[in-house]
Amino acid sequence: MEFLEPRLASYIEEHTDAEPELLQALDRETHLKVLMPRMISGHFQGRVLSMLSKMIRPEHILEIGTYTGYSALCLAEGLRKNGTLITLDINEELEEMVRSYFNRSAYKEQIDYRLGNALDLIPQIGQQFDIVFIDADKENYARYYDLVFDKIRSGGYMIADNVLWSGKVAAENIKIDKDTRAILDFNRKVQEDERVENVLFPIRDGLLIARKK
Repeated sequence: MEFLEPRLASYIEEHTDAEPELLQALDRETHLKVLMPRMISGHFQGRVLSMLSKMIRPEHILEIGTYTGYSALCLAEGLRKNGTLITLDINEELEEMVRSYFNRSAYKEQIDYRLGNALDLIPQIGQQFDIVFIDADKENYARYYDLVFDKIRSGGYMIADNVLWSGKVAAENIKIDKDTRAILDFNRKVQEDERVENVLFPIRDGLLIARKK
């Protein structure tokens, strides 16, 4: 997942704003208590998401894949005063931990945390979004994209995480598993979609950003 030489990665983090204390605590607890803590956005990517949100100044954000809530809190930093962030996740086991951090944040009244299958929940949402962040099960990335596309306003943004999939998308002589195939198909789908402008950033495990025309 990490493509940069460690000393260079450290230098980059040293020249990036520090995490807020609440996010530092969430990162620590995630690594101590939760399986696969590498799934958390973490310091550098979290500050990237925060900066993007502050540049866009969204009124409404949809996040597909909450995990422990780190990326939601980063994206919420750019919300307008009366803005909202809906975040969807299927893992009920993390609910208590996630809600505790949301409730301790400055955005507790703005975050709407919903549990269930995103494929079922997304069609029930009847509003437009300025940012949609996709960071859930890879095999459904393309389906999420199709479900949310009409819910993104013109000029709005879709951000998808893990689109480099630990470099497997460009690896040679490896057996392509179903998740790698799903990411390859998703990346191609966005690249070929004339309704968007897109850039793939080599940030951590890859962020694909598409702007709806």
